[in-house]
Amino acid sequence: MALSWNEIKERAIKFSKVPMLFGEIRQPKSDYILIPRVSSENRNIISMDIFPPDFIVGDTCLAIQNASLYHLGVLQSNMHMAWVKTVCGRLESRFRYSNEIVYNNFPWPENITPKQVQKIEEKMKVILDLRKLYPNVSRGKLYDIGETPPALVKAHNELDKAVDMAYRPQPFVNDANRMEFLFELYEKYTADLFTKEKVKRVKKVISNK
Repeated sequence: MALSWNEIKERAIKFSKVPMLFGEIRQPKSDYILIPRVSSENRNIISMDIFPPDFIVGDTCLAIQNASLYHLGVLQSNMHMAWVKTVCGRLESRFRYSNEIVYNNFPWPENITPKQVQKIEEKMKVILDLRKLYPNVSRGKLYDIGETPPALVKAHNELDKAVDMAYRPQPFVNDANRMEFLFELYEKYTADLFTKEKVKRVKKVISNK
């Protein structure tokens, strides 16, 4: 429930008496996926990684708690980037990632099997190991279009295949094909939600008569 203006003022006054403390502690207590809020459109992906809880999340980033290599693998795939390019907000021409619009609405695989999860995790692990071979190269530079090392490009291609197969056995021709499938999946996931909302509104109108 949203706080009233008076409640917000009371909290602000209370916290002002202890300025040396954080008013709200949102640091994850477990390993988490770190997502930069803003990323260049000139990179193949929005580079993400898993960090332990003793790495502080800055205000320019988002964090996904209790996430696994499977979740990271899907988020680092062509499937997710196709979604990002279509629904993500922009800061000038750069991607501005958000939890409300991009992440919360992203349709994850529907009937994924343990074997498919394991394969995605294995492919993501290969990518993480390859990234370690370039400790002196910034993550942004590593993923600039045309700058990514061939071995890393190949590893991402393998991850993309594994993620695509988790959605359906038929290959996707291009990103437009992926988006057509994702929007259909989104409609399927949200169909009952909108139906229930419609029923509630009808009942409310009838009860007012």
